[in-house]
Amino acid sequence: METKLRAYLIPNILAMVGTSCYVLADTFFISMAAGSDGITALNLVLPLYGLIYALGAMVGVGCATRYSLKQAVQAHDAEDYPCHAVAASLLISSFFVLSGIAFPDCVLRLLGADAQILAVGLPYIRIILCFAPFFLLNYTFTAFTRNHGAPKVAMAATLTSGIFNIIFDYVLMFPFGMGMAGAALATGISPIVSIAICALSDLPWWRNMLIRRWRPSLRKLTSACTLGIVACVGELSNGITTMVFNFILLDLAGNVAVAAYGIIANLAFVGAALFQGVSQGLQPLASRMHGMGRSEEERRIYHDSLKVGGVLAVTLFAGVLLCADPLVALFNREQSAQLAAYAQSGIRLYFSGFLLAFFNMIRSGFLSATERGLEASVIALSRGVLAIVVFAFLLSRVFGVTGIWLSFLCSEAATLLLSLCMAALRKRRR
Repeated sequence: METKLRAYLIPNILAMVGTSCYVLADTFFISMAAGSDGITALNLVLPLYGLIYALGAMVGVGCATRYSLKQAVQAHDAEDYPCHAVAASLLISSFFVLSGIAFPDCVLRLLGADAQILAVGLPYIRIILCFAPFFLLNYTFTAFTRNHGAPKVAMAATLTSGIFNIIFDYVLMFPFGMGMAGAALATGISPIVSIAICALSDLPWWRNMLIRRWRPSLRKLTSACTLGIVACVGELSNGITTMVFNFILLDLAGNVAVAAYGIIANLAFVGAALFQGVSQGLQPLASRMHGMGRSEEERRIYHDSLKVGGVLAVTLFAGVLLCADPLVALFNREQSAQLAAYAQSGIRLYFSGFLLAFFNMIRSGFLSATERGLEASVIALSRGVLAIVVFAFLLSRVFGVTGIWLSFLCSEAATLLLSLCMAALRKRRR
């Protein structure tokens, strides 16, 4: 792997894993404070996280990608894209804030909460919704910082915010006795820490945005967001998958099965972050090479990134096979035998999907970075929305709860075949 690519991939992988770890910290501390009901409430809120992160990724990563492509040819309007990203993030997040103030209970009920879970989860979801602007803006600040040649600053910002969140999860939940509200508050403040670090780095994109006079352009924003679709679907797929799985599991086996899936989903969030880190880490270099017309370097970046992803996928799956039981026990504070039985078998089956998912995630990220947005979007939508929903419904009817765990692997296999078919068709057209 070339030194330049390594300089982007490693910090971005660490940054993405750092982001996912504070969700794990929430799960661990909530399991201690509120037991399986708390985990169920958190898992019902995860689709909301997915939607917020997806919109932040679409705007932030999309505008940052278009910014890199414009800078490669020294276009005069490159500096408009940070302004568009910040303005769009604030506008979109206002709807979440209004929901958090006016009807957070309705949102939680819509996500599947009954009266028992509503009582536990309402303080959590209210705070998360009100802090939505900072979640969205964090994507913009880290993406532009990374694309401006400072991946280590973006990594430091993300890791510092993750450490802050883990520490204050404990402090606010236990010494201060705030429970679920404390967990939400720690999570809500953590992106502010990341934004502050990126802002204090004093990079040119940030300074230029503050002094630049610009006109909002829906055309520019739309063209940028099309390049952020892959990152958007990558985040949104977690939320859609979680929501679909939650409703099916509630119907099949009730709250205990949802709590078991909560453990699996949060651990899988870390696994997905590894490959999302590779996918987003290759983007600045791939976009730059594409903008300069250096196709050979483009291909080398893609193949080297796939090698990294393959090694990570095998290592991740082997680790889960060996450590599944203690990982589940870590979050099963009530020592529920039923929860353990669901989660221990489920985590092994579910994580087998990452042996194929790494290819789909990295390929879609590369295609998006090199302005092949349609093909990238088809791959992302297949694996993140369409295939996994179809397989979840079909396999759960045949195999019950086991079918839910297998649907991730099947959806990635179907998407891989689709991706290879599209690549073959493109070669035939040449």
